[in-house]
Amino acid sequence: MRARRWRDRLKAEWLLLAFALLTLALALADPQPIAAWRRWLQGPTLAGLAGLLIAIQGIRDSAMVQHVAALLVARAHSLRSLGLLLVTATALLSMVLTNDVSLFVLVPLTVVIGGLSNLPVLRMVVLEALAVNAGSTLSPIGSPQNLLLWQHGQLSFLGFAWAMAPAAVMMFALVAALTWIWLPRDRVALAPQALDRQSVARGLAALSTIALAAMVVLMEYGHAALGAGVLLLVFVLAAPRSLARVDWLLLLTFAAIFLGLGHLAELPAVNATLDRLDFSQPLTLYLSGIIASQLISNVPATVLLLERAHDPITLAIAVNVGGFGLAIGSLANLIALRLARQPHGLRALHQASVPFLLVSAPLVYLAWRWLG
Repeated sequence: MRARRWRDRLKAEWLLLAFALLTLALALADPQPIAAWRRWLQGPTLAGLAGLLIAIQGIRDSAMVQHVAALLVARAHSLRSLGLLLVTATALLSMVLTNDVSLFVLVPLTVVIGGLSNLPVLRMVVLEALAVNAGSTLSPIGSPQNLLLWQHGQLSFLGFAWAMAPAAVMMFALVAALTWIWLPRDRVALAPQALDRQSVARGLAALSTIALAAMVVLMEYGHAALGAGVLLLVFVLAAPRSLARVDWLLLLTFAAIFLGLGHLAELPAVNATLDRLDFSQPLTLYLSGIIASQLISNVPATVLLLERAHDPITLAIAVNVGGFGLAIGSLANLIALRLARQPHGLRALHQASVPFLLVSAPLVYLAWRWLG
């Protein structure tokens, strides 16, 4: 029985194991100094993720999400209208709070709504993963790759957003169309347990909401480690049970991904291949950004191509489009699936996201070239 539990646990954490093995294999094949490992680990990003996980777990345990979900369900007329509301909210939040933070807010809400109604949770979470990618494309602070390219290109905030607008509008229009097509036309039906509402733990709800807002602000100003440390201490003292339920293995998974992909992107063979490409051609840079994102995720792809790119906007559009397709294309995809914890989530994501990439890539390129 214990062996079976371990097998099930290892099967659930296959992504952690895969990237841990990749990291180990690269470490043996291509030894690097400690400084390189520190750079690949992306400590501030991991610290920010830890703080968000702590705050969101507190919000979940307070039952505040359940009450908000019940209010939304009670006012929705159809699954399609509810889906469009959630997709739009996800896209708008991602422009301000970044793509991963918006998922931390909306995916738990979506899971609860699915428990209260007939909303297909997995389809909705996949749509939200696509929506954060579309929404965050518009904003210079919507994603790590946009922030990096905005600063590197020395563009104004509005100048960057204006240049990205044709691509972002096309992406969101496609996500909205998919939402309308993919969700059932049925009316929202409340489940019987929706009437049995748990009372909100107001103290925990207030603490966790303040913690979430503070963490976002501290991340924006480069103090993610300080924020995570303070939140850890506060929750140890005020809400240790919530702290114990935090998905700490998700942090380990991202650490393994950062180390493995960071090392892979700096291999001599990878750089030699890139040196043969002409990145002064917009289409070459666009396709390279998309393909690199599918192989090593869009943030490492941005770092890999940054110094070779003659046009930061072309690269920005490419790596944002590259967030569609394979789950590894954007770490936001992996966060959405992990937060939802739905059976066959990876399969459902790929069934929607891979065709979505194939359709959106040429349309976004044409919209950007004609209207940009």
